[in-house]
Amino acid sequence: MFKKILRGLFTVIGLILGFITGEWLLQLNRLAYFNSTTILKVVFLAFSTLLLGLILFIISPILNSLITRVMDYFEENIQKIPTVEIVIGTIGAILGLLISVPFVSLFSDFLIGKIIGVIIVLIVAALGVDIAVKKKEEIIGAISNIRKVGAPKEKKAKVSYKGIPKVLDTSVIIDGRILDICQSGFVEGTLIIPNFVLDELRHIADSSDSLKRNRGRRGLDTLNKMQKELSVDLQITDKDFPEIEEVDSKLLKLAQVLKGKVITNDYNLNKVAGVQGVPVLNINELANSVKPVVLPGEEMTIQIIKDGKEQEQGIAYLDDGTMIVVEGGKRHIGEIMDVIVTSVLQTAAGRMIFAKQKK
Repeated sequence: MFKKILRGLFTVIGLILGFITGEWLLQLNRLAYFNSTTILKVVFLAFSTLLLGLILFIISPILNSLITRVMDYFEENIQKIPTVEIVIGTIGAILGLLISVPFVSLFSDFLIGKIIGVIIVLIVAALGVDIAVKKKEEIIGAISNIRKVGAPKEKKAKVSYKGIPKVLDTSVIIDGRILDICQSGFVEGTLIIPNFVLDELRHIADSSDSLKRNRGRRGLDTLNKMQKELSVDLQITDKDFPEIEEVDSKLLKLAQVLKGKVITNDYNLNKVAGVQGVPVLNINELANSVKPVVLPGEEMTIQIIKDGKEQEQGIAYLDDGTMIVVEGGKRHIGEIMDVIVTSVLQTAAGRMIFAKQKK
């Protein structure tokens, strides 16, 4: 239906252009013969109108295909851009257009001046979009400050959280598993993300080190998904403790103030929180606790991936990442074999299974 409408529009445009072109040609001295009588003039105008209309009707499928591709390209790229950037970029473009109006009026008296004016408008509008997007954080902060100034003092002092608030640290956001855990419904209460954690994520995402940069961007992508997909209450707080420099210490202080818990997978933060009496939910401990229980004497089928640290040992892995050390497995690297579990060792890094080949 959309293609048919476009084809009809192009045909109408062709007819209009044909009529305008015909009138322009009749004004030339070389075509004065067709302008001598009314019948010849009408015939010539009808011919030019139908000719351009027919041409645009014939090439309209090609134009439709180009327009559809351009629309799909813009739609695909716009979906990747956050809504905040689109809104702020639009405002910047509008401001750029308003600023460029006085300059355009200076060049509107002649054709080349009009072309120059259009170029100036496009450059200033693009510059407005670029500046607005780069300064979006400052713009959002300024708007937030205006809201705070205009808000009643009573409402400003009231901050309520449902259930026990959970404060997320940088490592658990970058890790990404918190999204799946929240989607499973095992986490209740409000998830709190401090602004100083967001700042740390942005610094990591802007790092010159490609590995750190990818980790930071993955954390920001995780946050975006959590805001869009989770039914759990997610709140970003600007509460800060300027007298404290370290981000981990600020996290623990915020959890104490909110009487909440810290969600992390940082081993050191877990230990410090235990000393300060702050409850911690460790993602790694949760992952280890939900791994299937394996008892000595059980049989399993595995594939030896590589050799181990000790002589003649081979290493294999379960689907959940649990490492299996197989005695005498070095000779069978790349092979699938049946083994018997001899012992299970629980470490801070996770569970290790020791096994030997089934005879």
